[in-house]
Amino acid sequence: MRVTKKQVKANEMLTQKAYDIESGLDALLALPKAKFDETVELHVKLGVDGKNADQQVRGVCILPHGTGKSLKVLVIAKGDKADEAVKAGADYVGAEEIVAKIQGGWLDFDVAITTPDMMGVVGRVARVLGPKGLMPNPKSGTVTMDVAKAINDAKAGKVEYRLDKSNNVHVILGKVSFGKEKLLDNFNTVIEALIKAKPAAAKGQYLRNVAIASTMGPGIKITYNM
Repeated sequence: MRVTKKQVKANEMLTQKAYDIESGLDALLALPKAKFDETVELHVKLGVDGKNADQQVRGVCILPHGTGKSLKVLVIAKGDKADEAVKAGADYVGAEEIVAKIQGGWLDFDVAITTPDMMGVVGRVARVLGPKGLMPNPKSGTVTMDVAKAINDAKAGKVEYRLDKSNNVHVILGKVSFGKEKLLDNFNTVIEALIKAKPAAAKGQYLRNVAIASTMGPGIKITYNM
């Protein structure tokens, strides 16, 4: 893979092997900028074994400053709950007809919310939504009777964290344009949520490797003992 001049310069600017979070954000924000507002992500290697059911880590948290993304919210519901979704600002609302649309390849949304009674219908597209991280799930608050709250949370910057196959968690922290203080607030919110979600069965160091990175920038290792 070809390394650009910007990438070479960025790597040269990182003079330390690891940074505390404030210094790390300073370093990230000082890197050469792309021509677009880059997303900042947090990557955490956890000291758990996700193959064991009692060591799963999954949940949601609401970033105090949002993600910087304008999310399109789909609600699959009927009757009063469909009306509630429209009033709460859902971008798309429907039932069987919208599930059929998804079966036809339509996926122009970022979050899918449904009511418990519609899970049988939504199950028809589980194989489509699941791999893309769009399948509604009670643990993430997207299978609920409180449709309005779920929509408001999604629009306000709710992010979901869950283990990948290598026991890593990847979460959006916001945009480079947020600046240091907002990114720091969002970082602390996610880290606190991960710590609260620590499984009782987890042994040894829990946050084994913490790093932040912008879309086009290198990973910056963050010192964080837990």
